[in-house]
Amino acid sequence: MLGSSRESLAAMQASLDARRAEPGFDAVSGELLAVAAVLGREKSLRSALADSGQPAGARSGIATDLFGAQISALSAAVLSDIVSARWSSAADLVDGIERLGAQAAFTVAETGGSLDRIEDELFTVGRAIDQSPELQLALTDSAMTSQSKASLVRDLLGASASPTTTALVAHAASNLRGRRPASAVEDLAKLASDQRRQVLAEVRSAIPLTTEQHTRLSAALTRLQGRTVRVNVVVDPEVIGGIVARVGDDVIDGSIASRLEQARRTVSV
Repeated sequence: MLGSSRESLAAMQASLDARRAEPGFDAVSGELLAVAAVLGREKSLRSALADSGQPAGARSGIATDLFGAQISALSAAVLSDIVSARWSSAADLVDGIERLGAQAAFTVAETGGSLDRIEDELFTVGRAIDQSPELQLALTDSAMTSQSKASLVRDLLGASASPTTTALVAHAASNLRGRRPASAVEDLAKLASDQRRQVLAEVRSAIPLTTEQHTRLSAALTRLQGRTVRVNVVVDPEVIGGIVARVGDDVIDGSIASRLEQARRTVSV
């Protein structure tokens, strides 16, 4: 992705991460992937939702009208944010929703301690597909329905893979959109790896941060650290105002309490 699509995806990734503790987050991955599948089939719909010439509210309204009753309130809110952002093309919008759906799955897996296993499984599956001309042929056969391709993946993986791996590979195999099957799975493995390499920032604030503040802070710390930073906010009344952020051994103290202490020391000298 380039330009506005890349910026929108980064903002949506930070926003999604900020929602990880909200009730119902476990359902977000499957529901976003289901939306991506629909948009992948419906050219006019994805074009309408990606049309930056239309007001963001209008695009969000279309998404809510079409999907609001079929997905959870949290997924609907995430989808509304996604379609309200600027995307360079309709294809980028679909790719963005799909990536965010995968990110949600990896976030849940990370919390549950299974992300390493899923990353390994995705790498193994991608290699297996790449080394099997017969499987590649089946997954790219236009005569096979998307449902048939997904069923083929589920049958092949069976109980040997985690449910998350199976669901993600089944979705990728049935929604290739011109991609090679092995490449689609390898992209998932890279996303899982990127998720695992994120660093955690503990941020202390006197009051809870809004989703927008959380997103901006995550983006700012990511730029500062040169790698993706996931923000965990702890409400601490002793901060008084501002924030204190700890990323590994680095501490960024922008609290009013710290400034007052500095002022006191200056006066005492």
